[in-house]
Amino acid sequence: MEMFDVVNERDEVIGRASRREVHATGLWHRAVHVLVFDSQGRVFLQKRSMLKDLSPGIWDSSCSGHLDAGEDYDTAAVRELAEEIGIQISAAPERWFRISACVETGWEFVWVYRLDHDGPLTLEPKEIQYGEWVLPGEVTTRMAAQPAEFCPSVKLLWPLAAERLGDVVKNQTGKTPSLSPG
Repeated sequence: MEMFDVVNERDEVIGRASRREVHATGLWHRAVHVLVFDSQGRVFLQKRSMLKDLSPGIWDSSCSGHLDAGEDYDTAAVRELAEEIGIQISAAPERWFRISACVETGWEFVWVYRLDHDGPLTLEPKEIQYGEWVLPGEVTTRMAAQPAEFCPSVKLLWPLAAERLGDVVKNQTGKTPSLSPG
């Protein structure tokens, strides 16, 4: 049974609960998202497997996952990269920004990481149905046109990532990235 640390409003561990209990009752917990960019500036997006209990068959960040009980954010980022897309690294990628627990994250405190990597990638079929390298401006365009095709947490974090990418996204879409989720 998967166990998660339950945290308070300051992201301090106050207990442990099963994955089922955490999701069923809206307890605050922790997760990571990693955005992987190649040397052409494209970001890897994954289409979640239809086997996933939450948000099956829709687009998500390059890799993401919950922290196991007792695990820290950096360790989880390294583990998730290996488990989901086959990237083996010994140290956590760059911590890019943090998002506080809210409805869109499923009550998860999230650290978003950034990694530059050209592959190869090995997709875990239980986690990922399909993957695609996409220019950041195209991600913004797709998200605006079809918001239901993206996980709620990605709709929250992508505008923050796009803002940090700045002129790259503006040049690809012809407009400045919005800070509000699609």
